[in-house]
Order: sequence, then structure tokens, then C-alpha cells
Amino acid sequence: MTDGPYNPLDKFNLGRSVAEALLLRPVAPLSSRAELGGAGVYAIYYTGDFPPYRPVASKNCGDTYDQPIYVGKAVPKGARKGGLGFDASKGNALRDRLRKHANSINDARHIELTDFHFRSLVVEDIWIPLGENMMIEQFQPIWNIVIDGFGNNDPGMRRATQYRSPWDVLHPGRAFAEKLANGGTTPEMITKRLADYFAGRAIPLVRPEELDDGAEE
Repeated sequence: MTDGPYNPLDKFNLGRSVAEALLLRPVAPLSSRAELGGAGVYAIYYTGDFPPYRPVASKNCGDTYDQPIYVGKAVPKGARKGGLGFDASKGNALRDRLRKHANSINDARHIELTDFHFRSLVVEDIWIPLGENMMIEQFQPIWNIVIDGFGNNDPGMRRATQYRSPWDVLHPGRAFAEKLANGGTTPEMITKRLADYFAGRAIPLVRPEELDDGAEE
């Protein structure tokens, strides 16, 4: 069996090219975002000593930064309304998104902003989701696939179906999350889920009350 001809415009290859370009970008402290502009994709890295995250931090020691804890995207302002006229180099979508993340970490317990770094890449808006999806598929970051809720926005007035995300249960402190009800998930349940994941054991499906309901950007 032989492979078919290489298609550089296949969505897998397009996504991989964005991911590879992102991984070539320099790493900077998450606290330093003053000169950051444009829209695109980013990866956040953890190097601290919070015990449940040691398997992640160990891969980022010595300035290696081999394992993101979270991967995300920052789309140009107004892009969700459609259209092809957006210039990804303009605006401050990346800076604003990373600033929100830094604020979340500052508010949270058990983690320190000084232990987080990031790399980012300005990408034309049509390719941003492909790059984000490829990075998540490649690295399986725990804040994307095991502990949901880091990227959530303030949902405003609580609805009956809204509960604190697993991330907010493990890292309480965000003001908007304190207004939400506890859905029964405990920090011990989340750390057990993480331990199972790192050990290669099957992790249980997310319970309905753990799901965010569109609050993530």
C-alpha cells in the first residue's frame, strides 16, 4: 500500500504547518504581554510545583517548554459575525486573551503567575481554528481535555444549569465562579482524574453538571 500524493492544502497539513510555526516562536513570561498584537493561536506552559501538575512541569524545566498546559485561540474582534476582511495583524486579540488568562491565574489558589510562560503566533483568521485544534490533538493539554473551565468568561447572572467548572473547583478564587453553585465535584475527584490520565488509565466522562454552557471564548 502506498501513500497518496502529498496535498499541502489538506486541512491536516494546513493545521500542522500552523502548529509547527507556533512551536518555533520564542517563549515569554505570561506576565509580559505589553508589546503583543494581532490575532492567532497560543500555548501556555507551567513550570511550578503544584503536585498534581508535576508531570507537566517536568517537561518544561530547563527552558525546554515541551508540554503546554493549555492551548487557545484569539480571533479578531468581530470575526464571529462572518466575512473575510479581517487583518490578523491588527488589533489586540492575543494580548487581551492572554491578559484574561493572567488575571484568572492571579485570582486562583495553588498556582502563581510567575510559573507560567507562553508562545504565540499571529495567524490569518481563517487558519486559527485549524492551528488550535492541531496543537490540542498533538499535546493533549490537561486544561483543554482533563480539567475544563480555564478559558471560561464571566457568564453574568447564573442560570439553573450553571455550576463551577472543574478548573474553578481545583483553583478557587475567580470572582464570577464564586457566584456559581457547586455541582458536587471535589478537588479530590479532579486530582484523581488527573492521576488516572497521567498513568494512562481511562478517565471517566465529564458529568453533565461539569460542562460549561458556552461560557468559554
